[in-house]
Amino acid sequence: MQFIETRGNDGQRPLCVPFSDAILNPMSSFGGIYVPESLPQLGLPFLEEHLDSDYKTLARAVLDAYEIDIDAEVIDAALSRYDDFDDPANPVPVVKVTDNLYVSELYHGPTRAFKDMALQPFGVLLSSLAQSREEHYLIMAATSGDTGPATLETFKNRANVKVACLYPDGGTSDVQRLQMVTEDADNLKVIGIHGDFDDAQSALKSLLSSETFRAKLKEKQTHLSAANSVNFGRIIFQQIYHIHSYLELVRQGAIELGEKIYLNVPSGNFGNALGGYYAMKMGLPVMKILISSNSNNVLTELINTGKYDLRERSVIATSSPAMDILKSSNVERIFYDLYGAERTKELMLSLDNDKYYELTTEETARLQSIFCADYCNDKEVNRYIKQAFDNGYLMDPHTATCFKSHDSCREKALKSIVYSTAEWTKFSPTIANALTGEVDTHDIDALKSISEVADTPIPALISELFDKPIAQGAVIDKENIESEILSFLE
Repeated sequence: MQFIETRGNDGQRPLCVPFSDAILNPMSSFGGIYVPESLPQLGLPFLEEHLDSDYKTLARAVLDAYEIDIDAEVIDAALSRYDDFDDPANPVPVVKVTDNLYVSELYHGPTRAFKDMALQPFGVLLSSLAQSREEHYLIMAATSGDTGPATLETFKNRANVKVACLYPDGGTSDVQRLQMVTEDADNLKVIGIHGDFDDAQSALKSLLSSETFRAKLKEKQTHLSAANSVNFGRIIFQQIYHIHSYLELVRQGAIELGEKIYLNVPSGNFGNALGGYYAMKMGLPVMKILISSNSNNVLTELINTGKYDLRERSVIATSSPAMDILKSSNVERIFYDLYGAERTKELMLSLDNDKYYELTTEETARLQSIFCADYCNDKEVNRYIKQAFDNGYLMDPHTATCFKSHDSCREKALKSIVYSTAEWTKFSPTIANALTGEVDTHDIDALKSISEVADTPIPALISELFDKPIAQGAVIDKENIESEILSFLE
């Protein structure tokens, strides 16, 4: 399997690269990113073959279908990270909530959020590659709250890698922040910035594309890579749980093999939705992918109108902060697949330079044939959290946005899989407010309140955070990110 560039080739880079090169150097010509040259075709025979497979067996089969240039023993070591999840035999439980709505719980890993599904094995792959090449890497990550903890967890104390993690100060939950700033491994650097996630992600992409920054790293005998979903090493693992969740519905007798379903994704940076799109293209029976947003509803506007307009917009702080994003990186990979490299380059550069682009009527129709979108404001989020809890299901605010799309976007009474991206513990003040009316509650008090109301324990991984010392206190202006990172590498 070879990987090619979303914005075409600049004549300075290879026309295509293997998987290992694409994940070690994720940025491509003209500021683009890598996509597979073609997708494996799996189809119903593959699904039937894996009806009784456990998660790791299914994952190995999907990776084998990609024919990636990673040694088998390294792949097995990477997939063994799922053994650290709550239930190694089934790291992704799929739970029935109503007759037509099932929730795929992606948060049963070490940081209690869906980013563990991709980042725990990804860390093993990248570190192993660095060691095999006798190279040293700086792994950069920008986070709206979940990528950071998962990146730090997978890379801490790994050989040949250091991590610089950027997060918006004040833009995450207390639990998410504590998961980052209490990490004390020598190869980790956590940097809070004055700004929002888009500022952090823009800084990351700027440094990844900067020849000057790379030259400074080269002086320190260090290469540069990224843990965000601009890196296809993330996306390849995010396809697997969509296939697993579909098979779970078949196993539970909810659907017949081959029956179409809806995939319903709370979406900020579009990586989760992209994984579902690729699974659909590889043969998963999907009617449509529902894109659920909060009040930062640029994706809703894109899919419903064909316009992506940031000219008069700034990020709105919501109760689902991991989706407080305006520039969604993985839309680019969808555009490449639908419209080709030349048009993708034109659209992405227009967004970078003018904060705006508009699809043609035909392009919009193609997008709408695959995706449907709606958004959910904070008041509606609270209502859906309370409604689900009264029916016996406890969920976080990101998952709640999907319940709105489930009500508004389905054209047929088919089964829907909602992807729950975080455990209730990550956003407890919002949930406590929805369930009990409490306001301005600190995380630790809200956790205790929910634990009592829901008669469920607080996981030790979460409760222990509040007693751990702060090891990473840096909060800086975004203009100082490069110097802060270079100082860390000293």
